[in-house]
Amino acid sequence: MTDDIVALDREPQGLPTMQIEKYRHPVVFYSLSTAIPWAFWFAAAYVSHITPTNQILALTVSLLLVAGLLAPALVAFAMMWPDPDLRNDLKRRMFSLRAVQPVYLFLTCFLMLGSVLLAQAISLLLGYSADQFNLAGKASFSAGLLPGWFMLFLAPTIEELAWHSYGTDCLRNRMNLLSVCLLFAVYWALWHMPLSFIQGYYHSNVAAAGLLYSLNFSLSLIPFVILMNWLYYKTHRNILVAIAFHITAGSFNELFATHPDSKIIQTILLSILSVALIVSDRDFFLRRANSET
Repeated sequence: MTDDIVALDREPQGLPTMQIEKYRHPVVFYSLSTAIPWAFWFAAAYVSHITPTNQILALTVSLLLVAGLLAPALVAFAMMWPDPDLRNDLKRRMFSLRAVQPVYLFLTCFLMLGSVLLAQAISLLLGYSADQFNLAGKASFSAGLLPGWFMLFLAPTIEELAWHSYGTDCLRNRMNLLSVCLLFAVYWALWHMPLSFIQGYYHSNVAAAGLLYSLNFSLSLIPFVILMNWLYYKTHRNILVAIAFHITAGSFNELFATHPDSKIIQTILLSILSVALIVSDRDFFLRRANSET
């Protein structure tokens, strides 16, 4: 399967070298995109543990959470907007799917669904319950006054307006794609860390479930980032594709009553697929920076 998919798109991906080189300030971008969200989120964590809780405190947690999410996107837009070439590049990548081949749209929308269903099916062979295939009915977390399902759409949208408007390309300007994926996965795991202290939020619930599941969340980011960036560059750096893929990852993992151990199986499956893609298309992942053209 991976050979067939790779063969569909052998032509060079991305923008002309001159355009890629304009994404040139990773230290500034990632420093601000860490410091500002962390400040908001540690404040949200403090407020979330104040008792007795009330609607004003819950609203404060929600606002602080959203402010932290928005910060990297605002940093990215502030760094791009003064340059007309980067503004035009941003518009081109945000508002059109015309250049995206149908196979990549299909994978964007349904790869994560397939992975969670297959992981649950495999878990049945290990003695886990078929109740996992039942719809969960509600999200497993909340964000202050904001329901979990709302955050499953809001958070990926806002995040990818940062990571795949500026963040990924400013790293890609300096290193090969595999290095970008591995570095960003480590960064992203650390970036999420303050969220594990916000009572009732998804990452806090994962941490409360145990060290094994916290480790699985962090490790799962590696194949997830590899697959998302594979789709991103195969679709000519399309931001809508990155947003949709991120949304499906969170939504489909909340849609069913999935056992936490099945999510570990899912991480293994996605890791196998990621390795297969890298082996099948080594030049795509390992060629030097600025060689998408």
